[in-house]
Amino acid sequence: MRSLHVRLWLVLTLMIPMFTEAETAVDVPERVRIALIIDDLGNQEVQGKKALALPGAITYAFLPQTPFAWQLASDAHRLNKEVMLHLPMESDLGNALGAGALTLEMSQAEFLQTLKRNLASIPFVAGVNNHMGSLLTRDPTAMRWLMNGLREAGLFFIDSRTTDATVAERVARNQFVATARRHVFLDNVQERDAVRAQLTALIDMAREQGSAIGIGHPYPETLAILTEELPKLEAAGIELVPASSLVNQGSELWHASSSPSHKAAKNSKPLPSPIY
Repeated sequence: MRSLHVRLWLVLTLMIPMFTEAETAVDVPERVRIALIIDDLGNQEVQGKKALALPGAITYAFLPQTPFAWQLASDAHRLNKEVMLHLPMESDLGNALGAGALTLEMSQAEFLQTLKRNLASIPFVAGVNNHMGSLLTRDPTAMRWLMNGLREAGLFFIDSRTTDATVAERVARNQFVATARRHVFLDNVQERDAVRAQLTALIDMAREQGSAIGIGHPYPETLAILTEELPKLEAAGIELVPASSLVNQGSELWHASSSPSHKAAKNSKPLPSPIY
């Protein structure tokens, strides 16, 4: 009988750590990742500096050939923030495109020359996303030209998805360019409650699929809500990461640190809707 008691004691002793580990696993929330891109930077210095003051691994996208883009992008890099080119592309609505815009009327040579000029106007660029582009991103030929240029430069591409008819992400994958898509626009409605609701929607989506990408703009309402909410993410099990952490090529995650152009760079109005 004494031998039976000893054996039971040994079994229970071995099982206790198993129960403890299981309880611990249940108590720890699963971490999910989000990336936040702030677009439309470069034309306003004060607005840009306020955006750069946001906490955490925000990614900043700068319009090409704008007066403050070079300095603000350099400041962002110094703060260990990721820098992108916010590339103007032709819109369905005939919006004013600004300097450096890509259009359907361009020849391939003009298209690629403009792309190179735009990239040269922003230091430390790791990737590109489209500004407007509801017309251009539907055109497979233009998107092939773009992705060939980005592949040669070692840059990733994030489709802002300003139209559901975009082929940009699909063409990027076909051309072996690391890519991803925007899931939520934070501030099509420039009201604090609306921005907060969109941030919540982004987090909910990330919880469902493991990660998600949001795009916002340096509007006062957006910056106020992000300043308030970003410090709460870690406690909620949300990891804020650079946009490059969420792009992929096939099933392989891709990082800007492996981009040759990224290494070389170290040396060197309100929107009514998401369709524009």
